[in-house]
Amino acid sequence: MKSLKISTLVLATSMAPLVAQAELQALNDQSMGQVTGQSGITIELEAQVQLGEFRYEDEGSLAISDIFIGGADRDDMFPELGFPIPNQASTAIDNIKIDIDIMADGDAVFNVLPLYGSPVDFAIRTGKWELIAQNGPRDGTVLMDNVNVEGVFGSMRIVIDNQTEKMNVNTRFAVDKLEADVPFLAMGIRDMQITGADYGTAPGESENVVRLFALADFDIYKAPNAAGVDSLALDINSFDADMHIGALELGGTSIGAVHLDDLSVHNTSMRIYGH
Repeated sequence: MKSLKISTLVLATSMAPLVAQAELQALNDQSMGQVTGQSGITIELEAQVQLGEFRYEDEGSLAISDIFIGGADRDDMFPELGFPIPNQASTAIDNIKIDIDIMADGDAVFNVLPLYGSPVDFAIRTGKWELIAQNGPRDGTVLMDNVNVEGVFGSMRIVIDNQTEKMNVNTRFAVDKLEADVPFLAMGIRDMQITGADYGTAPGESENVVRLFALADFDIYKAPNAAGVDSLALDINSFDADMHIGALELGGTSIGAVHLDDLSVHNTSMRIYGH
């Protein structure tokens, strides 16, 4: 694990989104006893994943080639903040610690945070997303190609509730650059950013890492579908962000930029099952 020199200011501000969004409640003596002085597990993580191909097979197939998950190897993301992100660039996802605790009521709690103050940089890249006919030549429709996502991660809290049997995920992230080709539509997406809903909307104020992160809160659990059959349930409780596409291309020519300001998705439910 790399040693990073982090200022106290950066450490405090990078933790602020988690604190600012948390629901603060007074703790009585009994509840304090449940959360203090207890043992748990902490994992420090550094990882890089490369995969030649992922394939989903039904009758035909969907194949995704040349998958990379790791660090962005950049320290110039969101330069308007005035300090490098991350403090030490690499091709690995690092600077992560995972705290795992089992609470007195049986809830499992996973807190994923930067090990040091700087947000964690990440990159996800792939080659072709291709449809392949059963027993046919590999010359099917290319849905996407040259996918590149680079951004930073602020925090994630995962709670598996022992009573409701639901998994809640609350996370904060920002994308500095998202680019992709969509060949079957002759479309290209260039310089897309995803940030917090208040980022870049305060004239005269310096940007700060507190406003940088888009916020997502969702539940995953088992629930019946319309036919009463148990299915994978996904409820999006909230997703708040700004999105900016630097250039939307059609036929290789830019038709202009696209802005989505104060995007807010709430109370959205999905049931996922086989047919």
